Amino acid sequence: MVIQRDQPVKIWGWADKNETIEVVFGSQSKKVKADKNGNWALSLDKMAFGGPYSMQIKGRSNHITLKDIYVGDVWLCSGQSNMEMPVHGWSSVDNYQEEIKNADYPLIRTFNVTKGMDAQPRNDSEGMWMVCSPDQVADFSAVAYFFARKLNQELNIPIGIINSSWGGTEIESWITPDAYKALPGRFNDKYEAVDMADFDSFLKENEINKSLYQKAMDRDPGVKEQWYNPSTDVSLWEKMLLPQVWENVLGNVDGIVWFRRTFTLPKEDSGKDTVIQLGPIDDDDETWLNGVKIGESKGYAINRIYEVPSELLKEGENTIVVKVSDYSGGGGMYGNADDMYIKTAKGRYSLAGEWVYKSSVTNKAFNYVTVSPNMLYGLLYNAMIHPFISFPIQGVIWYQGESNVGYAYDYRTLFPAMINSWRSKWGRELPFYWVQLANYMAKDVKPQRSEWAELREAQTMTLLLPQTGQAVITDIGDGDDLHPRNKQDVGFRLALIALNKTYGMEEMTCSGPVFKSMNVIGNKVYIEYDQIGKGLCVKNKYGYIEGFSIAGANQQFEWAQAYLDGDKVVVSSTHITHPIAVRYAWSNNPDVNLYNKDGLPAAPFRTDNWEDSK
Repeated sequence: MVIQRDQPVKIWGWADKNETIEVVFGSQSKKVKADKNGNWALSLDKMAFGGPYSMQIKGRSNHITLKDIYVGDVWLCSGQSNMEMPVHGWSSVDNYQEEIKNADYPLIRTFNVTKGMDAQPRNDSEGMWMVCSPDQVADFSAVAYFFARKLNQELNIPIGIINSSWGGTEIESWITPDAYKALPGRFNDKYEAVDMADFDSFLKENEINKSLYQKAMDRDPGVKEQWYNPSTDVSLWEKMLLPQVWENVLGNVDGIVWFRRTFTLPKEDSGKDTVIQLGPIDDDDETWLNGVKIGESKGYAINRIYEVPSELLKEGENTIVVKVSDYSGGGGMYGNADDMYIKTAKGRYSLAGEWVYKSSVTNKAFNYVTVSPNMLYGLLYNAMIHPFISFPIQGVIWYQGESNVGYAYDYRTLFPAMINSWRSKWGRELPFYWVQLANYMAKDVKPQRSEWAELREAQTMTLLLPQTGQAVITDIGDGDDLHPRNKQDVGFRLALIALNKTYGMEEMTCSGPVFKSMNVIGNKVYIEYDQIGKGLCVKNKYGYIEGFSIAGANQQFEWAQAYLDGDKVVVSSTHITHPIAVRYAWSNNPDVNLYNKDGLPAAPFRTDNWEDSK
């Protein structure tokens, strides 16, 4: 265990009513009497870092001894799967064998919080403290471990990390219920099917509805009625523009939805081997072409690419049908427009645009709500954060946002609301540092809307709150893996922020270049940056800066040429004579090669706020 230094430490527990409890820790000895409900609490005087210590907790008839306690700094580490990801387990970090072998840091301890959710705030949580060693480090949160390792190396003090994270979770579940209820009414609309008045009764009834819903999923009427057949009457099917998560159209719905689109091929393209790409689909799909199944995939982060036998394609009209099954969270065909196409030996044809669809089985039809942390706001806060609000901590590191992609404009409200709600519960302005979303998915052929870029922007806007910091990692993600394995640099960059901002080591540069201003001269845009450290640099032997796009009054962005001119970046395009807006790294998986000389990447930005980006 690690207890926070330089702050009074609250010790609490449960006993018989009116029982006297004595706590002995180091040179301190304090007593308290339990109240009529058996609750008791006392505060130990603040202590400097050190240890190991033992703590004696004595009651009327029992005696508890806690050993190997250190006093140092404690950091709460929370978020979704990229914070949860272990050093080695369901995924593994780069070079994990060596990392495990060398993980001899006995002054680093982790408390892995047992997953749980609750409609009411809990006062206790299950979990256990572990000492950092080659035998145990595999189960540490990788980001939290590499963060703690850098702090320990620089500060030479004990570091405790409380890992309270859960993969696939939305930020709403981490916000305190009272703070969420204070948000504008539209934020509560997505939870209208959840009865909070009697949550236990709701869960029982929900289980009955779940059984009926799952039976319907197994007996999909779309399969029984062969909706994949080109002769199916779709005159009453609705229309939807793809790609997008279907929540934008259907609301908060899980289940099975069928999509269909026809496309026309010229004679020279028929009868030739073909590839169909649909991009990522959330969660599972089965895909037919002209009534014949050509593939199926399971998993929301997989790019769907299916080979089509030459005999299936015909001159003229062809029909593609996709059955999408979604089990929780966002659903549908949600990638980039450039990810959706059919490619023949002669040409490439986009499949983005208008499709028709029909819902086959939905949870709403059965009044069933998927029981998960995302079913209601505050569930994870109540079970996995609230139990610690009386335990002093130094600060928070956070890695989350992937599950809120598609709702970036809501995230602008939700993220600062969560930070403020946690600070309110701890009673002080906790340092709060987070990881901006990594680069992910396919590269853009041309500039286009990016929901990942919009979410990153919402994260950046939250820097307006005091005592905050952001680790930019758009250069170290993996386009094919939602859980990039380079967690060493993620933890390292978070630690740089903490060392600079919390520990006063101002000589440590903790941020890459951040947009400051733009100045248009002729057809060129001159960009100035803050946080340039020892100066700007380009990781390209020819000096070309990648990832910039510019637009004129028509709001159509074009890729731009960019180069350094001293500590300014000069941006232009032969297609734009009068530029008025600039974007950098504005895509799901941007090209990034602009850094400061301290090795930290420039942050994504845009100078416009055009409505067409929504």
